Amino acid sequence: MKTIRRFSLYLLLAFGTALISITLLSLSEDSSRWYLKILDFPRLQVILGLAICLLFFLIFNKKWNPSSFLFAGGLTTSLALQTYILLPYLPFSSEAAASASNSVDSQKVLSVMVANVYMKNRSVDNLLEIVTEKDPTLFLAMEVNKWWTEQLSPLHERYPHRISYPADNTYGMALYSKLPLDEHQILFFNQDSVPSFRAKVKLADGSVFQLLTLHPVPPKPSEHPDNVGEKEVALMKAGRLIADSSPLPALVMGDLNDVGWSYNSQRFEALSNLHDLRRGRGLYNTFDAHSIWMRWPLDYIYVSKEFKVRKLERLSSFGSDHFPYYAELVFGAVKE
Repeated sequence: MKTIRRFSLYLLLAFGTALISITLLSLSEDSSRWYLKILDFPRLQVILGLAICLLFFLIFNKKWNPSSFLFAGGLTTSLALQTYILLPYLPFSSEAAASASNSVDSQKVLSVMVANVYMKNRSVDNLLEIVTEKDPTLFLAMEVNKWWTEQLSPLHERYPHRISYPADNTYGMALYSKLPLDEHQILFFNQDSVPSFRAKVKLADGSVFQLLTLHPVPPKPSEHPDNVGEKEVALMKAGRLIADSSPLPALVMGDLNDVGWSYNSQRFEALSNLHDLRRGRGLYNTFDAHSIWMRWPLDYIYVSKEFKVRKLERLSSFGSDHFPYYAELVFGAVKE
C-alpha cells in the first residue's frame, strides 16, 4: 500500500509540476514563439488537470513539510490563475455584447454563420443542409478551394451578393450575403496568400455597418502559410483598420486560429472597441469537432455596441474539423 501511495505521489508531483509550468509559461505575451502561444488554448483542460491533481495530492499526501506546502500552493495558484483568465467566458459572467429581446423590428435582425469547411472534407450536402435550415443573412465559408466554391454554387440563388477567393493553401474564403456588399475589398494583412474581406453592408431599413472577415494563420509550423519566428499581426492590423476607419458600426467574423482570452485577441478587442459574443455566454468550442477532449473556440464573431445578441449557437458537425458558429443579431445604427 505504501508503495502504491509513494508511486501515486511521484506521479502527481510530475504531472502537477508540468501543469504549473504550463500555466506560468502560458502567461507569455510573445506570440512569435509558437510553442508558448499554443499554451493559451487548453486552459479548460489544464484547469481540470490541476483540480484533479490537487484533490488527489490532498488525499495521498500524509506528511506536510515545506515542499508539500509549496507544491500544493503552486497547484492552487495555477488553478486560480487559469480560472481567472477563463472566467469572463463562462455563462455566469457579465455579457460583453448585450442581449436583445425577441420583440424587435424584423428589418433590424440579421443572422450570421461562420464555417471552416476543412478543404479535404467532401460532406458538402451536410453543410448545404445546415445553411438551408438556418438561412443566415451572411454566411462565411473558409478553407474553400475551387472545388468547394463550385459545390457551394447552389447557394447563389439564395445569396445574390458574394465575394470569393478560393485557394489551395487552406486559406481560401467565400462570403455569401442576402444584403448588398458595397465598396467591397479583398485585403492581405500579414500573408500575401491569406485573404480577408471588407465591405459595407446595408440593411433593408437603410442602416449600414462595415463587415470584416478574417482567417489569420495558426501559431504552429505548417506546410501552408504560417507565422513561425514572427509575431502574427493580422489581428492587430484589423483592429487598427476598424478603429481608424469611418465611425460606422462594425462586425468582424472568421476563424481566428486563436482563443478569445489570448493576448492578441485581447489587444484586438481593445484596438477595435468590438465585443466577443462569447463573453458571458459560454465557450461554444468550435474546434476540434473530431475530438471530444481537446476542444476550444477558434471561430469568432465580434460586434460593436450597436449590435445586440438574440441567439448564439454552435451548430451540428458536418464532416469538418470545425463546428459551424451561428448568431442572430439585432442592429440599430446610423443611416447613410
